[in-house]
Parts: sequence; structure tokens; C-alpha cells
Amino acid sequence: MPVSFTTTTLPLILRTLPSSTMASSSLAIPSVSLKTLSFTSSDAFNKGIRGFALKNGNPSRVFMSLSVGSQTQAVFVDDTLFLDYKPTSAFLFPGQGAQAVGMGKEAHGVSAASELYKKANDILGYDLLELCTGGPKEKLDSTVISQPAIYVTSLAAVEVLRARDGGQQIIDSVDVTCGLSLGEYTALAFAGAFSFEDGLKLVKLRGEAMQEAADAAKSAMVSVIGLDSDKVQQLCDAANQEVDEADRVQIANYLCPGNYAVSGGVKGVEAVEAKAKSFKARMTVILFRRCRHHHLFTVNNHGSDFSQVRLAVAGAFHTSFMEPAVSRLEAALAATEIRQPRIPVISNVDAQPHADPATIKKILARQVNYS
Repeated sequence: MPVSFTTTTLPLILRTLPSSTMASSSLAIPSVSLKTLSFTSSDAFNKGIRGFALKNGNPSRVFMSLSVGSQTQAVFVDDTLFLDYKPTSAFLFPGQGAQAVGMGKEAHGVSAASELYKKANDILGYDLLELCTGGPKEKLDSTVISQPAIYVTSLAAVEVLRARDGGQQIIDSVDVTCGLSLGEYTALAFAGAFSFEDGLKLVKLRGEAMQEAADAAKSAMVSVIGLDSDKVQQLCDAANQEVDEADRVQIANYLCPGNYAVSGGVKGVEAVEAKAKSFKARMTVILFRRCRHHHLFTVNNHGSDFSQVRLAVAGAFHTSFMEPAVSRLEAALAATEIRQPRIPVISNVDAQPHADPATIKKILARQVNYS
């Protein structure tokens, strides 16, 4: 039975196709092999002992950790452990911009889901579920609210799915996960790399730090649709010739073939938007940061009239404009216990799965200002 939690915050379930049908599919998932792994029993996991070993594999790829109370002793970590994975099912978690008033309302009927919101209230200091279900939209759209809201609601959606007929079977079938930007934290929590509470504390700080960095500079983002990455880079180069260093732009997100987000100073983004038609872009979607909680989102399809709607993604995310947020995030990550994920989690920075907790921390810190 499908889950009607909310389409914007449900983890997307992906299933790989047989090789004979992959050529006609628009979905391509990287190849990964978990078949050689033997996991410890769930009983051992619940008692605080985590570990696994390879069957007939390379002995250098062995890791075990023993957790007793708050003490964790790492025996060995190989960051390349998941590089040969071959997934069958994946969860893809959403990032900022997916929030919508009304999300999370099904949590009222699922105790495990509503419990997550109760835990979140203690950490955040406000009623998150009330904000998610009732708004106001302007408040939910702010970076400091939307990031924790999407993280909690995404994991609550998993609990709603778990409570449905066949839901646990679907969850158990997932053998790789990832998420867009903020969604990587949700994916790591789902994969057991850190607790729900620790992940929420990181996401709360991340949202605050990114909001402060966005408020400190006149920055913006524009999505360029209908060009390949080389053409978008040429478009950025042309725009950068017309603006000062402080307003330069760069590709921030490789969203999918033909859709790339460009971030930088407002004047640079305006130059990209103005030049996009001459580069034969099909459409541009531009986001201007007007004030702390309001962002003007304009669609230009280069041939028809402008249309204007609201979207809550602020500032030049994943560029050097976010540099002030990095040090705060590094300090928080250093103080957080991160364990090896139980399944591969694909990084936004390098599109690879990482097993080493120290590497995961570095990747998460780099993520906010890396493109």
C-alpha cells in the first residue's frame, strides 16, 4: 500500500533494473556490491555491539567496533569498503526546498513518527510538527526552520512507511541511500551513522550557520535548464567577465543532465540569466534573496512571459559564499560520534560511498561550500 505522507518529503524508493532494460531507462544508479558482506545480528546491534566481516574477501577490509555505554573503540576502518557495491533498492532523501505546509500530518496516527517530533521539540525548543502541518509558510520556508523540518519529516515518513503493510519489507530491502544536500544527513541517520538526535543537532546548527552566511552577502542562485555542463561553464565564464570578483558565479549543483544550479553574487547571477538565451538555454529559474525569510523565484522560459512564485532556498549555497558556515560545522562534527554506516551512503561531494567516520565528517563540512 502506498504511503500518503507527503510527496515532497517521502524518501524516493529506487529499484535497479535488469541490464536488458537499463538502456531504455532514464534512471542510472552507480554499481555497488554488498553481497560479500556478513552483518552481525540485530540483537547484537541493539546491545551496542556493531560489526561485520567480509566473506572470502580481502582481509584488509575488516572493521569492527564495540560500543559500551558512551565509549566506542574502533578496531579498523577502511574507507573503500563500499566501493564495489551493487544495489537493488535505494532511498533518496529530499533537500531544502521540498518543504510544504501540511507535511507530517500522518505522524499523528503513527506513534514512532510522532515520537520523533516530540524528541525534536526538546532539541529545537519549539513545536516542529505544528509548524510543519500549520505553517505559516514564511516561517517554515526559512533556512533555520526548513532544514530541521525536512530532516525530521523525512525520517518520520520512514516510520509511517514501516507501519504500513509491507513497509518493513521495503525498508529492509534498501541497500544504498543518498540525499540532496541536507538529505545526506537524513540518509546517514537512516543508515545508522549517527543517532536521530545527533543528526538533528547537526542539521539545526547547519541551517543556522548557512542562514547567517547568506544574510552576510548579496548572493543568489539560478538553475539553468537545457544546456550541458560545458555550456553552463562557458555561460558562467561569460558572466564573470562582466562583474567584480565579489559577484563571480560558479556551477554549484550538477542536478541532472541538462539542469545545473549556478550560485554567486546577485549581479553575476543576473548576468547569467541575461545571457542564457544567447547560449540557447531552454529555461532559467532564478532565486533572489530579498530578505531573511523571503526569496523571489522567477521562471524565464525565453519566449513566454515571466511568472513569479515563492521558493524558500536562500543564498549561494555550495559556493565560497558559505565559507563562514564551515568552521562552525567542523567544530560540531568533531564533537559528534559518527559510526560506519550499515549500508553505503553516496556523498554529494564526490558521488562515492564512504565507510570511515573521519572521512564522512570532512565530507559533510566540505559539502556546504563545495561544488
